[in-house]
Amino acid sequence: MLRKNIGIALALGVTATIAITGCSGANTSGSATAHSGGKAGGLITIVVNDPSNPYWLTEGNVAKAEASKLGYTATVAASKGDVNTESTIIDTAIANHSAGIILDPANADGSIGNIKRAMNAKIPVFLVNAEINQTGVALGQLVSNNAQGAAIGAQQWIKAAGTQGSYAELYGLPSDNNAATRSNGYKTVISQYPNWKNVAKQTANWDRALGQQKMQSILQANPKINAVISGNDEMALGAIAALKQAGKTNVIVGGFDGSPDAVTAVKDGSLAYTVLQPVATFAKKSVDELDQYIRTGTKPAQEKQSFDCILITKANVDKMTAPFTYSG
Repeated sequence: MLRKNIGIALALGVTATIAITGCSGANTSGSATAHSGGKAGGLITIVVNDPSNPYWLTEGNVAKAEASKLGYTATVAASKGDVNTESTIIDTAIANHSAGIILDPANADGSIGNIKRAMNAKIPVFLVNAEINQTGVALGQLVSNNAQGAAIGAQQWIKAAGTQGSYAELYGLPSDNNAATRSNGYKTVISQYPNWKNVAKQTANWDRALGQQKMQSILQANPKINAVISGNDEMALGAIAALKQAGKTNVIVGGFDGSPDAVTAVKDGSLAYTVLQPVATFAKKSVDELDQYIRTGTKPAQEKQSFDCILITKANVDKMTAPFTYSG
């Protein structure tokens, strides 16, 4: 995922498969009911992690464009994965009498109190991308099907790398449930091939520069490594940079996200594959569901909504028509 501004195309061609993965949006005891059933309009506060990352940039831009289309004023703020920063943003949203909040949670546990505070202030909250460890707090949680995405990614990794060797894993931000879900999905597939040996598992917090640093350290200890599997594209691209510096261009690397730089890397062969998260689809849908709740008081049929990922390889990479948009 690049560190530069990207023009986000809003042609949302990704096919999303909705799967019931949790409880309904009904409030549980102790959680508040936000104000609903009124007129569209007002301020929608959108909170992403870090817009320097194209995934979160797309998330914020798509949500903001859809909010504007529906007649709202929208603002995008960044938590940088910090619960305290997120808390300040939520307090500002409350003080500004936001009509609603679209939130990519900073922490699966730590964000729960921030969400409850907004809901207690009668501001409806919908979550995108990352889940929290509690249902009945937010009105909706719209996320990628990370387990499904990890499985199809790991299966392609085996096809590309073979059935034996030494490999390393780059792990995402530990406070993000997506990191563990993807890692567990990789392990489930790779463990079926006992001749693969995991020689290193390093946390690189979804970051390209840190992924490069961690890969450099891994190579020092394991110079004969055969493959790398990564929790996201940014870490994978960092690993590729380190491998190129070391002259090890034959090492297989797999990613996850479907970012523009990863798409380019799949095309040139330096990245074996990426797994597209349909962030443009569920970012738009979260705003549509928030708008419906504001206008009619209608909650989504299911609080947790999971959108299937798409494997991107050389065979179908040309169907990526815009950032995080697949036309197949």
